[in-house]
Amino acid sequence: MSISEETVDSAARQKKRTKPGIIDCDVHPIPKSMDQIKTYLPKYWRDRFRGGGRGLFYGNPFHGMRQDSHPPGGGPAGSDPSFVRKQLIEENNIKTAILIPRENSCQFPDLDYGNAIASAYNEWIADTWIGPDNNDGVFKSSIVINHSDPVNAAKEIDRWAGHKHNIQVTTDSGARFLMGHRNFHPIFEACCRHNLPLALHPGLDGIGINILPSPGNPSHYIEWHTCMSLSFQAHLVSLLTEGTFERYPDLRIVLVEGSSTWLVPLMWRLDMEYKALRVEIPWVKKRPSEYLRDHIRLTSQPLERPDNDEDLLHMLRMMDAEHLLMFSSDYPHWDFDNPKLAFPKLPEKLYNRIFFENAEEFYGLK
Repeated sequence: MSISEETVDSAARQKKRTKPGIIDCDVHPIPKSMDQIKTYLPKYWRDRFRGGGRGLFYGNPFHGMRQDSHPPGGGPAGSDPSFVRKQLIEENNIKTAILIPRENSCQFPDLDYGNAIASAYNEWIADTWIGPDNNDGVFKSSIVINHSDPVNAAKEIDRWAGHKHNIQVTTDSGARFLMGHRNFHPIFEACCRHNLPLALHPGLDGIGINILPSPGNPSHYIEWHTCMSLSFQAHLVSLLTEGTFERYPDLRIVLVEGSSTWLVPLMWRLDMEYKALRVEIPWVKKRPSEYLRDHIRLTSQPLERPDNDEDLLHMLRMMDAEHLLMFSSDYPHWDFDNPKLAFPKLPEKLYNRIFFENAEEFYGLK
């Protein structure tokens, strides 16, 4: 073999060994302080704003963040874009990090206050994380909305949809109505108008004006954290049985950080119920599970890992993870899923679909 042939062959082997960049669908940018957000609030709200959270269910009993994710120069975990680039992006071969700000705007009875907070966070993100220092477009972001006021939430979507680095809308899973309720139609219409998916993320279930998706309040954080997926299940069944995707055929929904393996038995049950009860919902034109591939995606974190990895691989096959699942890390939270460790060894095709291809297609990131 000649030197030139050896060089070509070596380059080909190296290309084969190098995996394409990962798309991380759940990264949380944190303000350096609430003073950052206050600068974007009108004075009336600025004097009132103290930040927000989940109250009794905020963080585990010890901490809520990876303890190594605090920037070397000081500040809260996840508050320095440069350090996030170093610790998350560079160390893990992340091509695109999709930001989901946690502004907690949906809990307030005063809807104008919630709207002002959502608007302030959108301005902050636009000036910082997806501002001039993001010329390479590594950070993509989500338009945060206060879903408790759907008409004004739609206006906020219209306001920010033109930003080149905003690729979806996001809001809390905690709500007063299930997501298929017609109350949310203005939000769906705005998402379709701008071809933006709507991402639901855990937060504020049972906090403020929102309703907990269980018969009572958990006594411990472990209960709340284990049952986070309950609201996602209820919202998904609502969206499917209310005929949302017949009314809005272009609507796409992402279920973020609500785990995923519950999807299989839930769809088995819903499809079974549909066979006997579809006369009640004539607007649903096909089996509920048949809407998933065109309209629903789930992110992987927190990924359940049974003792036997083969059991998880079987579940991934049954849930159509090849088309429905997208990788997420939940950086910088304590239950961060390392892309190198979270999954058992996957077949190459399935790995590619989960870690970048599904998100590329769903968000149009190619």
